[in-house]
Amino acid sequence: MANTPALSTSEGGEADAGSKISDSFSFLDVLHANQFKGEFVEPQHAEQVEVNFYRGAPPNWLNFYISEQAVSDGTATPFIKRDGYETLKDQIHLRRKGPGTSTIKLFHQQGCGGTTLAMQVLWDLRKTFRCAVLTGSTLDITKVAQDVVSLFTAGSHGHQKTVLLLLNDEFILEILQDRIMEEIAEQDIEIDLPVVILLNCVRSSDGVIHQKERSYELKQKFKRKMRKSIILKKSLSAREQADFDMKREELSRRFGDRCKQFHGFNILQSNFSQAYIRNACATFEHIKRTNKPLKTQLAAFLCLLNAYAPGSYLLESQCLDFLRRDKFGHLSLEDQMQPFSHLIITFQQGERSEKKVCMAHNMIAQYCTELLANAGVTRSDTTRHFLNSFCISYVPPYLLGFIKDMLNKREITVIEDPTDGIKQWKEKFSRLIQDITKREDEGNSLSVLIMASKKFYEVSLFPQTLARFYYIELEDYYNAEIWAKEAKRRAPWSSFVADTLGQVHKSHLKNMPAYTRPSEILQLAQKAIEAFEDEEKLAKNEHAKGKQGDVNIKVLRALNTRGLFGYLEVCSLLYDHLIRHDELWKQVLTRTVSLDSVLQSTEDWNIVRFKELINSLRDLVEKRFEFFDTFLTYSYSIVKNEDPAYISRKTAECYKKYVGDAEPNDQLQKAFHKLKQKLAVTSPGVLSCLERCTRSDTKDIAIWWKEICQHEYSTTHALLNYILANIMLINMKETPSSSDYQSSFTEKMPLAPEMQPEFHMLALLLCWPTDGEDNLASDLHHLIKNILQSYEQEYKSLFQSRYLRPLFFLGPGQGLNTLVHRRNLEILWTQDALKASNTNWRDDDIFTDPTVQGKLLRVEGIVQNYKLYATFGDTEIELDANRKDSLWKSGHVFFYLGFTIGGPVAYSVHRAEEPSERPLETFDNETDCSQWTELKPEVEIMEEVHTYSLQSESGNYECSESALRWVCKETVSFRYQFSSWERFMRKPVCMDYIPAGPLMDIKVTDGKLEEVRLPHWICTGENPAMSDIFRVLHVDSSGDYLEQVSEMTSSHVKLNQLDFSLRGAMILKKLGLYLKVFADVLIYMQITSGLTLHVYLVPHDPLIQQEVEKKEKSDGFRKIRKTSPIDPVQLESYFYLSTDWDTAEICPEKQQFMLERSDTNFFEVVIGNEKSDFGNLKLKLEVEHRGGKEKDTVWTCTVGTDDY
Repeated sequence: MANTPALSTSEGGEADAGSKISDSFSFLDVLHANQFKGEFVEPQHAEQVEVNFYRGAPPNWLNFYISEQAVSDGTATPFIKRDGYETLKDQIHLRRKGPGTSTIKLFHQQGCGGTTLAMQVLWDLRKTFRCAVLTGSTLDITKVAQDVVSLFTAGSHGHQKTVLLLLNDEFILEILQDRIMEEIAEQDIEIDLPVVILLNCVRSSDGVIHQKERSYELKQKFKRKMRKSIILKKSLSAREQADFDMKREELSRRFGDRCKQFHGFNILQSNFSQAYIRNACATFEHIKRTNKPLKTQLAAFLCLLNAYAPGSYLLESQCLDFLRRDKFGHLSLEDQMQPFSHLIITFQQGERSEKKVCMAHNMIAQYCTELLANAGVTRSDTTRHFLNSFCISYVPPYLLGFIKDMLNKREITVIEDPTDGIKQWKEKFSRLIQDITKREDEGNSLSVLIMASKKFYEVSLFPQTLARFYYIELEDYYNAEIWAKEAKRRAPWSSFVADTLGQVHKSHLKNMPAYTRPSEILQLAQKAIEAFEDEEKLAKNEHAKGKQGDVNIKVLRALNTRGLFGYLEVCSLLYDHLIRHDELWKQVLTRTVSLDSVLQSTEDWNIVRFKELINSLRDLVEKRFEFFDTFLTYSYSIVKNEDPAYISRKTAECYKKYVGDAEPNDQLQKAFHKLKQKLAVTSPGVLSCLERCTRSDTKDIAIWWKEICQHEYSTTHALLNYILANIMLINMKETPSSSDYQSSFTEKMPLAPEMQPEFHMLALLLCWPTDGEDNLASDLHHLIKNILQSYEQEYKSLFQSRYLRPLFFLGPGQGLNTLVHRRNLEILWTQDALKASNTNWRDDDIFTDPTVQGKLLRVEGIVQNYKLYATFGDTEIELDANRKDSLWKSGHVFFYLGFTIGGPVAYSVHRAEEPSERPLETFDNETDCSQWTELKPEVEIMEEVHTYSLQSESGNYECSESALRWVCKETVSFRYQFSSWERFMRKPVCMDYIPAGPLMDIKVTDGKLEEVRLPHWICTGENPAMSDIFRVLHVDSSGDYLEQVSEMTSSHVKLNQLDFSLRGAMILKKLGLYLKVFADVLIYMQITSGLTLHVYLVPHDPLIQQEVEKKEKSDGFRKIRKTSPIDPVQLESYFYLSTDWDTAEICPEKQQFMLERSDTNFFEVVIGNEKSDFGNLKLKLEVEHRGGKEKDTVWTCTVGTDDY
């Protein structure tokens, strides 16, 4: 007798699930902890399930149970574990520590066993987690969330258990995660363990798999992120190959010759061998085009479906109905399909479902489709025949879905460009249409799409694709327009369908010949503009209807902006076409002169009909550009790649065309015009300065806004943008243009609630307590309430289903210096100032980087009842959290505070006992160097380049010349040279870092180094956290990158990787952190008519000191050896040199100690006495306090008569 279904519990036991609980899940197929236990499985049925799986049928839970039982009986070897199995299990177990919800993705190529691997992991973890599979794709996310929470809490409170949910293919994971935590909060469920781990099994193309591999390699190189995905490829490792070979021997013993038909297994065992595929498909090599029997036609249909629609199938009943016209219709499907039967599988998923039929493997389907095409059975013929045979009257939804995939689904292509890195784009048409066009001709593609459009007379997708084919492939705009309008007729409410008509007209306009008359250009542009304006209206209606419903039930799609973008593209094309005719059109379109001006130079009087359109273009272009600037500055799509970088670029290009170059005469309007040219006439534009403006441009922007502020007709908007421009300057490390603007704004507070969100955001930025302030000077509750209300009225509907970008973060320090712009953190994270800002702020990963952490202030707070509060003394301020799943445990927390246009947000929320970064080992100050044996190198000088060579036995050593340290267990020989930092400091990877030690090129010539420690000249003091901001620069043929250090001492940093290249220690230029370095004073003397001294303050860098020596010797100076400062000196501080000789002239009066200029900046001391008059000369070096009022002495020496 079968046991009652049971679920695993938190105590490791099992709880009775009960049939009611098991049947209550609408969208989940639950795998019970005791699945099949106590059930009797017919041996014949078990064998058939096993055979089907090895032949190529999708796995089901019974496969794993059968394998498990056979292993326990000793009759079979275990289920083969692919290389990703253990890694996937480990990553799942890591997520048991929290947060409330988490995800991991399994990327796999079709036919390589990805789904099998995912299900195998669920089966093996069914007693550790409550495992389930999401059955089908659904937009009803709230119901899915409710099912997950019900499964998590099934039984009693003590029986709660984390759910492991398998989702096949793509799904909007982040929305589901938020809905699950909202459901937990609404039901007021107390949890002390994660609710769900989402395992997303994603079938991907070869290009995407390659991109994921490269991305993972890069992340491993920087060692900055935990693994979020596993990759399964169409290739076997040596270990996997051995396991498959062993399993094949076992299957041969058990099943004999039947193994030859286990194509699903054999293709993997042969490591996806094309030779195996060719032999398996030999039956198809003798097919002829004419007189094809029904079984051959059906085999061709199945090949086509499985080759171009992954996961597709036909029902066994459909196949039998098709074959009944044959005289052998009374036989089974397997018998009727001979000799193709061994390539076709029939399987059943669930006792109540119908039997399904498909090819054994997609590689077989693809190869057979190619064989058929070579025999004259073309893809287009097979497609048309299939539509006529299986789409006669009613077409079931699943089959219509497969046909849509075959004819309409455009794949993403990913390639690696040696120059530009990873590139990806969406193909113009489906793989099937592209193959028909390439291998046959455009006419056959057209024929297939026309047939589908007529067969499915209510579906808009087919005429939409047909219209695209007409205008893209054939440039037949007449027929393209007809079919685009037909698609609109079938779906008159859809803005996405309406977009096609606008695209037809836009493409026509783009390809108009140069001799086209202006009136004809304008006429076509007007048609395109009207089509896109219609699309805009439909998009607004769709968005409004979505908001009126229950937004918690379905995923609300974000506003469709294609119509707005298409409008700007048309306006840009129109501008280019018209000025090609006459440059005077520039002035007409920018409204510098009237249309009458161009009428006098053209004979095309028909353009008068478009006067209203021409006069309206500039204003409408500006309006749409400002929409996009706001839309993209404040938010980004939750769906990947829906905001491509070209949108921002092309909208800006169009806007600049219509703004023009001609400046107004009025001073106020001239300032506004300049701001428009720099895209900074709105608050979003000013906030984007770091991404598209130089420092010089930003200074000008601040000046222009200041001029507007000082005008008698100035508005509060001008003051707002002036302050924002100054904040941008501070983030560019520039001095703001004025310091009186803050008080001007605070005088206008409290702000009226109805003012725009930008005002309330600035009020929050100015009033938020800074580092060390526990008392609130302002009513933050009131300020937050204002911005929330203002955002809801102004932007909430616009940004529905989009993610709000953080604009600023709170950093250490005082005043506006505490405001860190998002872009500065993105540059630190990507280590590339030129890389587009595509950081995923939603996942909080950026905050794991210590360099990013170093820019930010940790804020204290508390989590209570799934709500987060920032704490200031006894005051608590409720905040929104970036990730709701971080609020799953109550207690004291730390986080980083960001500001979006919707208000303050807490990022990277973590508990006090759970640090957000990996603790790094630090050594003591190592003042006792006895453990390191000092060795003197051999020095070879060639063309003024010093090469240092060393050889050592087993032991710990330090070079007497550079202080380089190494450990070896055998005899080792190596050499090194010093290199200049100068050429690397301009590279993006080094932005925001400064040298912290000499740059060394190390080459091992014999033996092996076990450990290497690079010297640094930074004073670390007693602060172990300093290790967080140290990096080691690597320079090699694969590129430059910064490696985080694992160990730091007072004088050295330890290398993680020993693949030697150009290496050197660097340290973050952290806001508010005043670095001290150990430095040397170098003195050079020359006596002519008097005494001249050159006094340098330089770091402990042998190369810098060698360069100074070389330069001074060439000028006739000689070195005076004196002791250096004992204590470290403050970097970027101002130093003064003085002597006890009244007649001495010292230039300059003061010098700033900067590492990048230390070899060229020096004090020159001139004493115009004869040599016989020189006595003892005392020198004193003082440092200026940060305030400029007092000085401290850091070094003194006496130059005596012996030195002369």
